[in-house]
Amino acid sequence: MVRAEYERLDLNQRGRDVSSTPESEREYEALPDEESRPKLDIKNLAKRVGMFVLALLILPYLLIPLYALPFIRPVSTLMIADLVTFQGYDRQWVPLEDISPRLIQSVMMSEDGQFCFHHGVDWNQMQDVVNDALEGEATRGASTIPMQTAKNLFLWNGRSLIRKGMELPLALVSDFVWSKKRMMEIYLNIAEWGPGIYGIEAAAQYHFKVPASKLTSRQAALLAVSLPNPIDRNASKPGRGMQRLAGLIERRARGSGAYVGCVLD
Repeated sequence: MVRAEYERLDLNQRGRDVSSTPESEREYEALPDEESRPKLDIKNLAKRVGMFVLALLILPYLLIPLYALPFIRPVSTLMIADLVTFQGYDRQWVPLEDISPRLIQSVMMSEDGQFCFHHGVDWNQMQDVVNDALEGEATRGASTIPMQTAKNLFLWNGRSLIRKGMELPLALVSDFVWSKKRMMEIYLNIAEWGPGIYGIEAAAQYHFKVPASKLTSRQAALLAVSLPNPIDRNASKPGRGMQRLAGLIERRARGSGAYVGCVLD
């Protein structure tokens, strides 16, 4: 009986000890370690950022097979930027067969004469550029049409080794997945030919008031040589230097023959 009374007193004492603990102290004990919270937040943020970046890197490789479908009409990152900034753009998609062969010949001879013979990257041209850079000489462009298409579809403008490193595998994969004709069709329908002017149909109408199927040899050559810098090079108002370059491309286009056979067979 004495033992039972002692146990009852002990339990009451424990209850008083718990109830006597200030509520603020109990709440403080329930809080997580303040030093660990920022570390956890930073770790979670870094994880989410990493997953987002990984998704951006993977997305183009998921889109490439989709873009192989003939009824899909891709848009470029510049076109998306124009929409986001409420500038708008003019682009009228046309199938490859509705584009003047003169334009196709001129673009291939101006931008990528080996288009039919490489698999996305012209390694010989790339090696020449690297050698010129190592020797301190002025470098020339080595971007193929697949590389330019990859840049226009998935990346950004401007010189950047990071962008170039991302561009190469995208060009190789897209050239493997798409036919040469599909590659040229996409390229000609997303290329920029002036402020807010995208695709050869909009370019032909804007600069020469004719459809892409009716471009003359001279008009085609002028549009082709404006591609590297369509903002500064106006195909409908060419300077003397641009006229001379267009004449050279016009002559090359006439003798293109097998160089364009994979597209104009």
